[in-house]
Amino acid sequence: MTTATPALFPVPEARTRTGRSAVDRPPWERPALAGLLIATAALLLWDLGSSGYANSFYSAAVQAGSESWKAFFFGSSDAGNSITVDKPPAALWPMMLSVRLFGLGAWQILVPQALMGVGTTAVLYAAVRRQFGPGAALLSGAAFALTPVAALMFRFNNPDALLTLLLTVTVYCVLRALDGARTTWLVWAGVAVGFAFLTKTLQAFVILPPLAVLYAVCAPTRLRRRLGQLALAGAAMLVAGGWWVATVELWPASSRPYIGGSQTNSFLELTLGYNGLGRINGNETGSVGGGARTGGAGAAAGAGGYGMPEGAPALRVGGGGWGETGVDRLFAGNIGGQISWLLPAALVLLVVGLVVTWRARRATDSLEGMARAAFLAWGGALLITAVVFSSMQGIFHEYYTVALAPFVAALVGMGVAVLWEERSSRAAVFTLSGVLVLTAVWSWVLLGRATGYVPWLRWAVLLGGLLAAAALPFAARLGRSWMRLVAAVGLGVVLAGPFAYCMTTVSTGHTGSIVTAGPAVAGGRGGPGGMMGGPVPGAGAGPGGELRAAGPGGGALPGGMPPGAMPQGQGQGQGRGQAGRDGRGVERVGGGQGGPGGLLNGARVGAEAKAALRAGADTYTWAAAAVGSQNAASYQLASGEPVMPLGGFNGSDPSPTLEQFQQYVREGRIHYFIAQSGGAAAGPEGAVRGGPGGGTSSRIESWVKATFTARTVGGAAFYDLTAPPS
Repeated sequence: MTTATPALFPVPEARTRTGRSAVDRPPWERPALAGLLIATAALLLWDLGSSGYANSFYSAAVQAGSESWKAFFFGSSDAGNSITVDKPPAALWPMMLSVRLFGLGAWQILVPQALMGVGTTAVLYAAVRRQFGPGAALLSGAAFALTPVAALMFRFNNPDALLTLLLTVTVYCVLRALDGARTTWLVWAGVAVGFAFLTKTLQAFVILPPLAVLYAVCAPTRLRRRLGQLALAGAAMLVAGGWWVATVELWPASSRPYIGGSQTNSFLELTLGYNGLGRINGNETGSVGGGARTGGAGAAAGAGGYGMPEGAPALRVGGGGWGETGVDRLFAGNIGGQISWLLPAALVLLVVGLVVTWRARRATDSLEGMARAAFLAWGGALLITAVVFSSMQGIFHEYYTVALAPFVAALVGMGVAVLWEERSSRAAVFTLSGVLVLTAVWSWVLLGRATGYVPWLRWAVLLGGLLAAAALPFAARLGRSWMRLVAAVGLGVVLAGPFAYCMTTVSTGHTGSIVTAGPAVAGGRGGPGGMMGGPVPGAGAGPGGELRAAGPGGGALPGGMPPGAMPQGQGQGQGRGQAGRDGRGVERVGGGQGGPGGLLNGARVGAEAKAALRAGADTYTWAAAAVGSQNAASYQLASGEPVMPLGGFNGSDPSPTLEQFQQYVREGRIHYFIAQSGGAAAGPEGAVRGGPGGGTSSRIESWVKATFTARTVGGAAFYDLTAPPS
């Protein structure tokens, strides 16, 4: 059947074999798409400056790259190029260019991230529309934009924003390649994966197996050509992701920054270890606890550092410290509220879509074949990523789940479109009703996890969803208008919960290393992200542009610590924090009452400390050195001068060695050493615990304290390394 005006979800006969519309675009499509993109931009740009510098670890690298092209290329933490961040630098490059053009500030850093969110919505729309029409594409775009973790991460400066965009582009390019066995589009998919690797290393490769198998089996051309095309795409991926790796590995180590996160100054070791297999099996050398999976001596050694109270229980890593693994991980605790609102519906609709399209031939030279390929591509990407996330015993944060958001959204839009096309069938209508009931009930569960959070909403969602589901079969008998009305009410009901979480997210500032979307959720299997991050880790705009302190967000802290035991600068804010500079000129660089911060967040830096760091800074390579990247980043962002992060992010990297540090001091290249919050705790035989398991940073701190005299500056202990030894 063909129609003069395309329906909201066009029936298959209204489209050509390749999936493009056989008739002109409906007059409402372009305005609707423009509205979707404008609304997405508004959501992501709303009060963006409230997060200030967000994750100061990456913001410091952005500042460094805006001042030094060498730091730009390597992704160095400081303009002195002592050490890199623990990721490749592709995600930093757009932010660095923005700061180079417009100056350093919260908006300049975060606007590129927000634009990536708009871009992801647009790519997702284009991908879904080709086979399923504008209505399905709009639904997918809206579902993605209203995913709470997406609203969080596209307003934050972690690499996950660019990674999610590139993963979406990859699936889109593969689907375009399948439509006619087009080599060019498959090569572009390889390029996207290559740059995704330069964004977050091996996570870029997670979705490759199902996509490669799909193309090898279903592309409408002979097998030999399919394999050749995949080889070309692999070569494009190798070039796009390997040129930077080859340059770094061939560059003399003595003239480039140390590779942060590695223990041997090797990017390959970082990729395969700390950022690779260690994330799966929990054996992450250099991580919190020194790779110990269940705490122990290594983890305990880290407790005294980073401002952790002496004798406090250690932060555990592995399956116990980062949340229990298992098939329900993505639904449990705080993680559920980040990503799982539409996840049950997506899984059901994936099965429905495959059942409906399974009659198609293997090749994608028919409409049904392309539709099935789309379900297999998005569904395969969702399932394999979900399995990996559910089994990770190493470092796992709730915000990683943003990578699932486009996959879930695409399946929801496509699945609803397939059922809508079959709405004359009672089975299709009752399936739609069942999906609506499932989603409404699950939203009711998720909304109930945040105690006292808009209590009327969960009941409105539940009752509205049940009523809409019950009315849908009757509306189908009354005609298309009634069917659309009831369906619209049902969609509004099931999106109400994630919309509320999104509004809570965008109306609150987020700072630090671990952040979560929505309100604070007590208990669950979240891991440190849920236990320490909360929706407002030391953030929230207060009068005059300051940040309000965040109250306890519920849930236990590591090892059963009460909420008040978390050291300043980590997780829940203690007092008023600062994080960057807003439009009113208020500087915000972390949380805490002053002095050094901790592993997960930076320190509040006052005027006295800034003045000390700026005094004669042009005569030094580094204005100061501090243990851990977050500590160093706070002082660097506040003063605008390079600060050396001893030991990298965790304080456990052997960079620099004690001998190198002593040489820098003799050459007069470092002005101050800034001691850790509350001083370092003495370990066995008088050693100072400067990081997980002690190590190089501990020996440096011990030597400085034994050699130089401290003075208190802005609540922190400053050691003048240019003064005569004590």
